[in-house]
Amino acid sequence: MSEPTASGPTKPGEQDLVRRTRGEVGTTSAKPALRDAVTPAPAQGFGVTFAQMFRTVTTEQYPFEPKVTKPRYHGRHVLNRHPDGLEKCVGCELCAWACPADAIYVEGGDNTEDARFSPGERYGAVYQINYLRCIFCGLCIEACPTRSLTMSNDFELADDNRQDLIYTKEQLMAPLLPGMEAPPHAMRLGEDEKDYYLRAPEVRP
Repeated sequence: MSEPTASGPTKPGEQDLVRRTRGEVGTTSAKPALRDAVTPAPAQGFGVTFAQMFRTVTTEQYPFEPKVTKPRYHGRHVLNRHPDGLEKCVGCELCAWACPADAIYVEGGDNTEDARFSPGERYGAVYQINYLRCIFCGLCIEACPTRSLTMSNDFELADDNRQDLIYTKEQLMAPLLPGMEAPPHAMRLGEDEKDYYLRAPEVRP
């Protein structure tokens, strides 16, 4: 901090600051601090109001024209599938452990040769997300080891029934694309789950 000149402090309130720095105990200055602006305070407030009056108004025709969100927007969750239709979720429950709002409930089930839903030994038999609790933080996405759980750009989740805001596995599962078959069925991409998660990227023509 620069020391005051021989002529004394030049700015209002600087004398008090110097006294506090030196440890001197004294009373505050007799004169109140002066405002730097010349314009009266009410005029400054009305100036902000009048400046906003002449700006262009942004009008969105929602819901007739849906709002376009950013690519990384955190919206409704999606449970993804493998290219043959098997589920990527292995029922590990890491997403439920990572959720700070306790909004995810998962029950894992065992795959059998007659009923196989995922490439691994287990799959998510029950999967629920309570959107009354969800804060859309994305921590469940980071915790998922198989990239099964992702978030879409869907933000229209309002409802007048609290029960309808608890989404089940059937509502969260990604739709079947061409070439996919609804599980349960045998593994098509390899004989082991490693062939699903460690296979080379597909080369498309």
